[in-house]
Amino acid sequence: MWRSRVFAFCWRFPWLLLVCSLLLAGVARAQSAPPVLSVGIVPQQAASELARAWIPLLQEVGRRARVQLVFRTAADIPAFEDRVMKGEFQLAYMNPYHYTVFSKTPGYQAFLKEKDRKLVGIIVVPKGSPVQSLEQLQGKRVAFPAPAAFAASILPRAEFSRSQIEIDARYVSSHDSVYKGVANGLFDAGGGIQRTLEGMEPQVSSQLRVLSRTPAYTPHALAIHPGVSAEVAERLRQAFIGLDGDEAGRALLEPLNFKGLVAATDSEWDSVRALRLRQPVGSSAVKK
Repeated sequence: MWRSRVFAFCWRFPWLLLVCSLLLAGVARAQSAPPVLSVGIVPQQAASELARAWIPLLQEVGRRARVQLVFRTAADIPAFEDRVMKGEFQLAYMNPYHYTVFSKTPGYQAFLKEKDRKLVGIIVVPKGSPVQSLEQLQGKRVAFPAPAAFAASILPRAEFSRSQIEIDARYVSSHDSVYKGVANGLFDAGGGIQRTLEGMEPQVSSQLRVLSRTPAYTPHALAIHPGVSAEVAERLRQAFIGLDGDEAGRALLEPLNFKGLVAATDSEWDSVRALRLRQPVGSSAVKK
C-alpha cells in the first residue's frame, strides 16, 4: 500500500520518479539481504589454521540458516578477550572460564557446545625428556598460551599450586606456540588441551609426550550476543546442530576434530563458576 502511494506522488513530478524507484529498490534489497554476523574464534592456533577450518563450516551454516557468518579472530588470546569484552562479535567461541566472565558482561549466552567432549588440560614435555612427574618441573620454564586460557593454563597452574611446585611460567599467545616451543627445546614443558595437540602437524606433535592431565570440565561455549534476535539464534542453533546429520556437514566438522555440536544452557558452566576463579582477562592481564 505505502509503495503505491509513493509512486502515485512521484508520478506527479516525473523528475522524482527515478529517485523514488532507486530508493524503493534499495529498500527491497535491504529487506531481502541476509543479516551479517561476525563470529569470533578464540585463537588457540594460528589464524591461518583457524580460518582454514572454520570458514567453510561457517559458510555452510550461514547458507542453512539464511544468514552471512563472517570469521573473525585476534592476534592472541588476550587481544581476543579485549574484543569479546567490548561485545564486538555476534557469536563467539570461547573457553569455559571466558564464558563465566563474558556471560556477565557484555552478556553473551551459551547456546551450543561440542558434542561428546569434556575439556581436559594437559602438560606436555619433549618426548625424550627425563621428566616423569610434575614435581620434576620445580623451577623449570613452563609455557602457557595466556593467563586466562582455562584448560591449557588455569587448570594446570592450579595443579602446580596445589602440589606447591614453583615454576617459571611463560605466556606465548597460542596453543601452537606452546607445542612448538616445547618441541624446539625453548621450554621444559607446556600447557595445552588434547584437541589442539591432535590438530598439530605430526612433525611437532610426534616430538611431544603428555605428562599429566587435569580433571574434566564442560567444553568451550559457542555463545551469542544478547543483541541477536531469538529467531535468528534459533535458526543458527538448528543449522549448527544439523551438521553431523549428513556427510557434507561431517566433512566440515572433521578439521576441527568435532563430532558435532549440541544445544547448551548457561547452567552447564556452573562447575567452572564453582571454582571461584579470579583470573583477570585482556591484554592488561598478561605478565610482561
